[in-house]
Amino acid sequence: MFALSIKKMFKPIGTVVFFVLISIYITGCANIIPPGGGPRDSLPPKLVVALPKDSATNVHTKNFLLSFDEYVTLQGLQENLIVSPTVKNTPIIDYKLKNVTIKFKDSLEENTTYTLDFGKALVDVNESNMARGFRYIFSTGSTIDNGNYNGHIVVAATGKVDSTLIVVLHNNLNDTSIYKNTPRYYTRVNGKGDFSFRNLAPGKYAAYVIPSNFSRKYDDSTNYFGFLNAPVLVSEKTKSDTMYAFEEFKKLEKKIYAGASSKDTKEDKRLKYNASFNNGEQDLLGPLELTFAKKITIKDTASIKLVDTNFIRKEGYTLTLDSATTTLSIGYNWPAAEPFKLLVPKGAVTDSLGNTTAKSDTLSFYTKKEVDYGLIKFKFPNIDTSLHPVLQIIERNEVINSYALTSNQFVIKRYKPGSYELSILFDTNKNGIWDTGSFKGNKRQPEIVIEIPKPISVRNNWDNEITVTW
Repeated sequence: MFALSIKKMFKPIGTVVFFVLISIYITGCANIIPPGGGPRDSLPPKLVVALPKDSATNVHTKNFLLSFDEYVTLQGLQENLIVSPTVKNTPIIDYKLKNVTIKFKDSLEENTTYTLDFGKALVDVNESNMARGFRYIFSTGSTIDNGNYNGHIVVAATGKVDSTLIVVLHNNLNDTSIYKNTPRYYTRVNGKGDFSFRNLAPGKYAAYVIPSNFSRKYDDSTNYFGFLNAPVLVSEKTKSDTMYAFEEFKKLEKKIYAGASSKDTKEDKRLKYNASFNNGEQDLLGPLELTFAKKITIKDTASIKLVDTNFIRKEGYTLTLDSATTTLSIGYNWPAAEPFKLLVPKGAVTDSLGNTTAKSDTLSFYTKKEVDYGLIKFKFPNIDTSLHPVLQIIERNEVINSYALTSNQFVIKRYKPGSYELSILFDTNKNGIWDTGSFKGNKRQPEIVIEIPKPISVRNNWDNEITVTW
């Protein structure tokens, strides 16, 4: 019975009967409960029979059977399965006992190599051992395509990787294909930022980086996106590429300001704020900030004064209101260990309802001491200053300071103790900040940032010598 040819077995009438028979032959029907006892199973499921066989050619059926050496299940198939080339309708895939059945809804293209990558979906029943990256391959033509393409994806603004991204390949080289068309192929980016295509049809492809979504198109310029300036020529030995993902535009976050209720208005009309100094000490490295609970207007800038203990006005300080109009910054070249006072007269600051402080306020504080900070001596043995490098110091995923580097050594005489991350921005236009890319029109790539993998620690009252390499 099993000597029948594949061609005869896959006639429409015999297909269902054949699957039933082969299932009985492989798995048996006496006991469907996985056996217990014995040593723990640590091996992933192994394919023992495939009809048609794995890497078969001249395949004309739309129905497939995969049988494994143990009971299997499929978990998160919708998120994990990648069918290449991309099909209009996802195949119907089911599992029972040791078998996985596949039925394509779409007609299969002639002379085409198909792959089904199950990702992390295929696991055994006993111990949930994963057959990570299990792939099944077949061709409707006489050969299996062997084109390969590998590379690396970096988030341009941070130098970090993002494993939620995917890489797509379009055989339509028109720029509009990424907006309008489904890609010919796509693959995931792994936790190291790497991607890999196998069994591609040779030819030219436009390569892009986009978020993993249902459409697999570039439909939101506030999402990550990346591109190559020239098509990829895919062959058996395609050169690898690095692509840089960027957000062309930032998402605008709507800030919601709580309105005053009638109860609040009756109880308290005073304008309240918090000062940024800690325990009466002002940081030498930044402005003194007054943060208000509501949006404010400065009625009389000149009346807000920075003075010494004799109430003599200081020269050279600045007053700046942020874009949200809730934070007033007093900037000054602060000397170490000196007393100051900030005078905020009643009526100088009001909110939209005309509320002001209950009385004139005098804020007394000292600036921090030199010993509260550390000196940092940076050395950059392999820096190329012709690329206009900028040292970025990062705290809680935010760039807090940037310094243009003109040599392989740089000294910061006074820095706040703590643990920080570093990165190097290659500032193409020399404006001191990272600039995003643009695809439409001029096809401008983003500026590149390299992440320094090892964080630094700055100790107070200490000469911190740090060598930065990558």
